[in-house]
Formats: sequence, structure tokens, C-alpha cells
Amino acid sequence: MIRLLIVDDQMLFREGLSTLLSVWDDIDIVGEAENGLEAIEKTAELAPDVILMDLRMPELGGVAATERLTAEHPNSRIIVLTTFDDDESVFDALRAGAVGYLLKDVSSEKLVEAIRTTASGNSFLQPSVAAKVLAEFSRQPTLAKKPTVNDLVEPLSKRELEILQFLGKGASNKEIAAGLFLTEGTVKNHITNILGKMGVRDRTQAALMGKDMGLIE
Repeated sequence: MIRLLIVDDQMLFREGLSTLLSVWDDIDIVGEAENGLEAIEKTAELAPDVILMDLRMPELGGVAATERLTAEHPNSRIIVLTTFDDDESVFDALRAGAVGYLLKDVSSEKLVEAIRTTASGNSFLQPSVAAKVLAEFSRQPTLAKKPTVNDLVEPLSKRELEILQFLGKGASNKEIAAGLFLTEGTVKNHITNILGKMGVRDRTQAALMGKDMGLIE
């Protein structure tokens, strides 16, 4: 079971989200909080695996709460769920330690996929957010030597390169499977192999490294 804490200052939204997610057998909604301070208290008390975090809240906002929670409770993975997708909100949240970023118009299936993905130790970014991250990364100067394909533990296969392109667009396993006519299980296995060959922890890091290596257009 994935222990989930919902943090949002709108009671109606929290209740609606709780009702929506309660139908999934592997998600246990252990609590709700209406601001960042309450989220910190509830996290210490309930030890959730995943926290859905709004950004704009009274008392303590989502970015500040995420920064504190990441430092104090690193095992609780934070997904920002907000209406804001401007660059400042996205990068502030990710710098604070969020491992997921979704907009509130996301489908319930995509939200559940994000919860499961982050609970398993990976990151999950909405495609528009993933595009911002890749664009910003490509603009950043670096003094370190950029990785090349020669730095891979093992060369990526043709299929793995195709899947890496999808990761660069922020596509979900389901979307990749549909695009390449594969099963989701096969896609998951390929992504595991990609992460191993690239020596990274999650799909966002794989996309960033792929961009740096020139493997992603």
C-alpha cells in the first residue's frame, strides 16, 4: 500500500481528490493538510510515502514546505499538484526537492501513475514541465565535461533509444507502449535497462543525460 498525504488549502478539492483516489486498492489516504505547516506536522505523525503538495497556501506555501520536508523526511516523496506551470514555480519546486510536478487538470489515471512512479523511487513530470526542464538544462553553462555515449555502461539498443526519445517528452509508460505498440510491462523493462546503462536513478535524469549526449532531439 502507498501511504498518501493530500495537502491543499481548498477543502472541497481535498475531499474530491480523496474520494477519487480511494477507489484504488494500492493507495491508502492516511491524512489531509490545509497548509505547509500542517503538512509538516502530519508527515511527522503519519510517515506518508507520497505527498501531493499544492503551491499557493496560507501559513506556509508548498515550496517552503517541500524544502523542509525533503530535509526532515527524505523518505516521503513529494509531488506538486498545482494550477501554476510558470518557470519560477516549476524550478523553485524542483530545487526544493519535489520529485513530481503535475497540473490540476491532469487525468485521474495520470495522477495515479505519478503516485505509483514516485513511490517506487522515480520522478514524474508532466510533459510540459519536462520540456521546461530540458530546455533550461540545455541553456545552463557547465564547467564539467559533458557525458558522451562512450560514458554509457553499455550502448543503448535501437528500441531503448526510441524509448529515450519518449522520456524526453515526458511520456508515461502507457503512452510509450501505445506509441511503439508494446506492452507496458515491456516498456518498464526497457526503462529499467536504460537507467542501468546510463547509470542514473530515474527517467528525468535519463532524459537530461540523453539530451546532453545528443541522443534526444
